[in-house]
Amino acid sequence: MSSPHSRPSPPRTPTQPHSPHHPSTPSRLKHSHAPGSSTQEDPPSPPFETPASRFPPPLNPFHADQRADPSEDNSRSTPWSPSPLRPRHWRNYSTHNCAQSQGGGPCEHGAFSPNIRSTSPKSPTSTLDDDSDHGYGGRYARGQSIVGGVNGVLGDAVGDTVFGDGNIFSSTHDGGAQGKENGGWSGSWRRWWGGGGGGDDRDRGKKTMSTTRWLATKHGIQNKRSMYLVYYFPFLQWITQYQWAFFKGDLVAALTMASFYIPMSLSYASNLGHIPPINGLYSFVFNPFIYALLGSCPQMVVGPEAAGSLLLGTVVKSSIDVGHVGDEDDAMNARIAGVVTGMAGAVILIAGLTRLGFLDSVLSRPFLRGFISAIGFVILVDQLIPEMGLHHLAKHVGGVRHGSSVDKIVFLVENVKHAHKLTCAVAFGSFAIIMVCREFKRRLQPRIPSVAYIPDRFIVVVLSAVLTWRFSWHEHGLEILGDVRSSTGSPFPFRFPFIPTHMQHVREAMSTSFLIALLGFFESSVAAKSLGGGEGKHGDGLQGMSLSANRELVALGVANVVGGCFMALPAFGGYGRSKVNASTGGKTPMSSILLSIITIVCILFLLPYFYYLPKAVLSSMISVVAYSLIEEAPHDISFFLHLSAYPELFLMALIFLATVFYSLPLGIALGIGLSLLAVIRHATKPRIQILGKVPGTSSDFENAETSPGKVEFSENCLIVKIPEPLTFANTGELKGRLRRLELYGTTAAHPALPRVRDQRHNENIIFDIHGVTGLDGSGTQVLCEIVDGYVARGVRVFFCRCPREGSKVWGLFERSGIVERCGGRGHFLGSVEEALRMAEREGEGEGQRGV
Repeated sequence: MSSPHSRPSPPRTPTQPHSPHHPSTPSRLKHSHAPGSSTQEDPPSPPFETPASRFPPPLNPFHADQRADPSEDNSRSTPWSPSPLRPRHWRNYSTHNCAQSQGGGPCEHGAFSPNIRSTSPKSPTSTLDDDSDHGYGGRYARGQSIVGGVNGVLGDAVGDTVFGDGNIFSSTHDGGAQGKENGGWSGSWRRWWGGGGGGDDRDRGKKTMSTTRWLATKHGIQNKRSMYLVYYFPFLQWITQYQWAFFKGDLVAALTMASFYIPMSLSYASNLGHIPPINGLYSFVFNPFIYALLGSCPQMVVGPEAAGSLLLGTVVKSSIDVGHVGDEDDAMNARIAGVVTGMAGAVILIAGLTRLGFLDSVLSRPFLRGFISAIGFVILVDQLIPEMGLHHLAKHVGGVRHGSSVDKIVFLVENVKHAHKLTCAVAFGSFAIIMVCREFKRRLQPRIPSVAYIPDRFIVVVLSAVLTWRFSWHEHGLEILGDVRSSTGSPFPFRFPFIPTHMQHVREAMSTSFLIALLGFFESSVAAKSLGGGEGKHGDGLQGMSLSANRELVALGVANVVGGCFMALPAFGGYGRSKVNASTGGKTPMSSILLSIITIVCILFLLPYFYYLPKAVLSSMISVVAYSLIEEAPHDISFFLHLSAYPELFLMALIFLATVFYSLPLGIALGIGLSLLAVIRHATKPRIQILGKVPGTSSDFENAETSPGKVEFSENCLIVKIPEPLTFANTGELKGRLRRLELYGTTAAHPALPRVRDQRHNENIIFDIHGVTGLDGSGTQVLCEIVDGYVARGVRVFFCRCPREGSKVWGLFERSGIVERCGGRGHFLGSVEEALRMAEREGEGEGQRGV
């Protein structure tokens, strides 16, 4: 089923030949880009008769004058620079007569077809001025930039549908009488939903039409507003493609995941989160369902994770330590969990609405590996206490339950003689069985894929519960789960987390909630990128589902805010869980919806059957997860050792040791602080280079610092390349770096070194600014000061490969006076070679005047 905003493909015309598509005359595209080539154009191709004529030809990426109105005087935009900066022959095109175009159909050679400019008349179905289009598209509609307006702040979706022309809140939506004829508000609503509006598209395009709306109108795409709704609510896109053939795989995947992860959620809640076990099930009731409606990755399944549950448990334990709640106050502990989950969801939701999807790149890989490995180690040590039956003894030993991992290891060694034998047998036996089954699955699955369907953990849970009931192990000291019910008695209690009485917990949970959100989103991002859009290997899955980091943030944020209202554990996309879903037949988000339904059935009807489930078995299942968090660390360590990446190894070791020997909050603070410092240091470091000419060439220049001895330096000239945009962040040290180049010819020398570069080699400064694609006010001010300093010292300043006239960078150069200070436009040239010749001529001229 096609998307609501799709457009039909151009039909084949009756006269279109079926022979191989090739131009009837040879292409001269290669020669059209060579200096001195002919610019004579061939006769234009015949007018197009197909509906595809309303699709205008692509814009010329090299053309400077991309105006909507061809009647304007193009001489005003004639490039001022010499030919190397803006070759004049780029403005001309050699067209050809294509065999297909001779038959009446459009030439479809592609973007670089020589027949790139069509002289066909406008199609009567076109709504915009097609005869003005010369290239591949443009950022702004008809040259009107609205980025600084509503669309620049809120985006095209809100700007077009709410604040754009013809919005539904305007009483003149259809222009007076026209609106009455079309049914007043009812007609306005229908036209608004379909993307219509009052007035002519030509008039709207000349005013405030956004780029997205302009392109949609230009290419005949209908339902311009509903396309935004489909994009931001992916449910509307995938449900129209759903087939009954998908249902079997989705159902099997949901049942498989339920058998694995419903017992795991009970373990996370009781053993890591220190909240009632049923609150772990709530994470599989609401979060997968909401993500299925809003998420952009069809095969990803969200749910509670060990790291997030452990971090939530630290907040609960800290509240117990300060006396805000009692150790056995399940109701208040559940409310604290709701506050933490709701805050984590709010952080992610706000990040998504403000388009901060890039935040998954803030934390470095060494930090994540060190921190996740430390969490795995902490969980393993924590679970050894209930696995050995020492839980009650640990309550009476001060500083053990809430101490560091080292304190717990010392406690275990000193009290191993008091371990409960039956509990140890059940726990370590369950752990061994799960690990053996896990290894067999890993080895057999490439040859026998169906082995993934074996619910080994569910079998262990059922057998342990049956054996406990049959042999009354709970009467011999084996702790069991007991009654699993809500702390309020209601199966789905609702309590809004952000109320005044919870403010003391909000302050305590702020930093932890932020880290839960960041770690959860990072893991979800890794899982989503690995799974993709769900198309399937043979195109047998959902089509057209594009991943979006910002939409993922919104989906996960809404899911966790709702989960916080029901006091659930934080839930995010897990890579392992999502791979289980994909490998067992799940192809669409329907598997997540079915998982939510199965969990609801479990809460309403199956909770009594968990009564005899041993807590030692739950601890052993968590230990298996903790082992999986640690097992990838040796691979990363060996990889960094092979690269001699000792700073990364030091960061991993520092975070691991701080978390294990002191506390989780210290490891969090160190990791985030060091990662942010690394990002800031990288962003603020200028990367300027000194260039030298490659021997035997006239126009090839390379970085002299990376190719010492292989380049030639030009006398009386310092050639500096700035390969990046200049902003307030990276211009702070620009003066100092340039000073080092003048004194030493390199930025790597220490400032204590006396001058080693002769002053006469700095009489001309040539800046190659081809990489300066962006410039802000602070960077412009620093650049002005640098130019003023050189001019005051009598140094000639040249710029080469400058952004084109009319660009933002060139505008800042003109308005700030840099162009005038340098000596006018004559000091802005198209290549380094031209700048060298200009510097040589000016030097000779001054020498003759001096004589």
